Amino acid sequence: MVSRPARPAGSPAAGAAARAGASGTPQRRDAHPPRPGRRRAGLHPGAWWLWALALGTAATRTTNPLLLALLITVSAYVVATRRPDTPWSRSYGAFVKLALAVILIRLLFAIVLGSPIPGTHTLLTLPELPLPAWAQGIRLGGEVTAEALTFALYDGLRLATLLICVGAANALANPSRLLKSLPGALYEMGVAVVVALTFAPNLIADVQRLRAARRLRGRPDKGVRGLLHVGLPVLEGALERSVSLAAAMDARGYGRTAQVPPAVRRTTAALTLGGLLGVCAGTYGLLTAEGASYGFPLLLAGLVAALAGLKLGGRRSPRTRYRPDRWDVRAWLVVASGVAVAALLALAAARDPAALHPGVVPLAAPTLPLWPAAAVLLGLLPAFVAPDPKEPS
Repeated sequence: MVSRPARPAGSPAAGAAARAGASGTPQRRDAHPPRPGRRRAGLHPGAWWLWALALGTAATRTTNPLLLALLITVSAYVVATRRPDTPWSRSYGAFVKLALAVILIRLLFAIVLGSPIPGTHTLLTLPELPLPAWAQGIRLGGEVTAEALTFALYDGLRLATLLICVGAANALANPSRLLKSLPGALYEMGVAVVVALTFAPNLIADVQRLRAARRLRGRPDKGVRGLLHVGLPVLEGALERSVSLAAAMDARGYGRTAQVPPAVRRTTAALTLGGLLGVCAGTYGLLTAEGASYGFPLLLAGLVAALAGLKLGGRRSPRTRYRPDRWDVRAWLVVASGVAVAALLALAAARDPAALHPGVVPLAAPTLPLWPAAAVLLGLLPAFVAPDPKEPS
């Protein structure tokens, strides 16, 4: 029998051996014992959409290219700092490309179809095609002036800024979490919208994954042959996801409704339809100079009626929520920053319209108004108060 040397009485090994002998089983000490805690909650997706729509509303109040470029920069910085690493969050680049295409198309229309803006700085003269008498007011070709192109650039940049703001909301807000936050009356329509919004990002991710796999195997991934070998697996994967989605929706009782009295259904339809009409009329009033007096009250009344109709309509599709998203102080701050930008730019457009709508006749360089530019910078607040999705939970 081989005897083991005795351990010193004060050594850590002796203490561990004594504890193991007293309990009969060896004890294990974790290097990092688990600590109780709750899951880190991200920002409510509805707050991102309200912030982005408020920035888009601010973009409709001006044609100053410097302010519009500042709005684009603000939205891009917030997306760069608070965008999660998910397939649907990569759609921001597609919206930027779409915005550039809108600007180019607007300039092309101004060149080919002409512009009602008079100008004295002729850049080029295209051959003009004669048109019949019933097409008065439309021309094909003719003189292309710098004033007409500048006006088209300002107009196209405003629409491009609105598209980029919508792209920021798509990149920041989780569509599945947004679907959970919808009222029961909009759940079915919300499912269709979420499926449509997530189709393109998933398709792009599948194409990138299959092309990378073919490159690793030394096979071509470009040209007609590569497109055929990549396209068929992508379509097969899309079909499989569609079947799986249909099975999951059926298992969760999608489309099943509860019985409600006929009077409640008629009241719900009247409130919802009337509220939506009020929202449309109020929005039109806010976007036009003539309807500024009645636009906001009508919009507010339409929102109240529509929300009441959606609340009643939720009785037809009762749903439960697992871990619902909370509307906390950070969500209020994010929404408040966007609303402040929209309200201050609307005030600036009413007080100093020349600064927010620079003229093109005579042609002059636009200037940056100071306090509207400072108001746009309030939209950067989400980059500092919203939770960082890249930090570990």
